[in-house]
Amino acid sequence: MAEPRQRYSYPGYDVLAKRDTPSWNAQTRAVVEERLAPPAPGFFDAVEWRVLVALCARILPQPALRDRPVPLPEMIDAQMRSGHGDGYRIDGMPPIGECWRQGLRALDAEARLVYGAAFPELTPGRQDALLGAVQRGETQAPEWRGLPPKAFFKSRVLHDIGSAYYAHPTAWSEIGFGGPASPRGYVRMDENRRDPWEAAEHRHDR
Repeated sequence: MAEPRQRYSYPGYDVLAKRDTPSWNAQTRAVVEERLAPPAPGFFDAVEWRVLVALCARILPQPALRDRPVPLPEMIDAQMRSGHGDGYRIDGMPPIGECWRQGLRALDAEARLVYGAAFPELTPGRQDALLGAVQRGETQAPEWRGLPPKAFFKSRVLHDIGSAYYAHPTAWSEIGFGGPASPRGYVRMDENRRDPWEAAEHRHDR
């Protein structure tokens, strides 16, 4: 008989309890505060922004009653305005900002071509079906010209949205991560050991 699968949770753990402790210095606090309240969006236009909001909601849905949702669209917008990219560019792909703008508009155009409505107006099921087609490279809209849809989905949509999510304190608390190790650092690095300020996991068998 197969061993039961195990999953872990960290009930009551909030990484922000470390905000005013020796675990974080002023620079770390400033970085965390910016992720908690990113600046108002200003990189994408109104159409692109609506598509981005709908896209983030399908790639990483968040509980409706979450006290501190991860502001994924705002974090993506802030990254684009900062001009910070990956440090490299995938062959055949535009620069990161142009890539996002074209990809969002192409996704919206694909929705209008296939379903006769803008991407944010589609049902979740149709949005997922359309994203599946983009992931497979099975697109029809001419707006994709010069932007490989499969590469856009893998290298920008999944990569950037996933990276934004797990750069946020809400996700850190969710997975029991103690956040940046500055200035205190982590000491007990051996397997199955943790520092006193790290979260204690609660195991669920299923």
